[in-house]
Amino acid sequence: MWYYLIAIGIIALDQLTKWIIVKSMALGEQIPVIEPFLYITSHRNTGAAWGILQGQMWFFYIITVIVIGAVIYYIQQYAKTNALIGVALGFILGGAIGNFIDRIFRKEVVDFVDTYIGNYDFPIFNVADSALVVGVGLVFIATILDERKKGSKQT
Repeated sequence: MWYYLIAIGIIALDQLTKWIIVKSMALGEQIPVIEPFLYITSHRNTGAAWGILQGQMWFFYIITVIVIGAVIYYIQQYAKTNALIGVALGFILGGAIGNFIDRIFRKEVVDFVDTYIGNYDFPIFNVADSALVVGVGLVFIATILDERKKGSKQT
């Protein structure tokens, strides 16, 4: 199924960008892209989003294996009848595996996209994190569309 190709593409892009950051930038080094909004900053994270649960690798291993299994199950069950759900789950699968690879082999996640919204320095993230956010957003959209279809069939 092509949903797995989406996941593979995200994993490849995620790992390539992280490899470039690790090989070409010192930890903490920052390159301006669009000042004062967007920077490439070499950063490492041993926790989850916003640095929560620092150093809890076993927790992340267990949760990620469960998430990957659940996503594959849902792709097999629902992607055949709902392409948007399939795409969303492909993004989620790719993002989850991308960060899982880092946790297994590096014992930390490589982050590098550093954005500022006004004076707020948004937490630094990566391609896998972006894919997870896009995937979850698409799941919400698919759910709303599905509920609207059900509502219009009942009236």
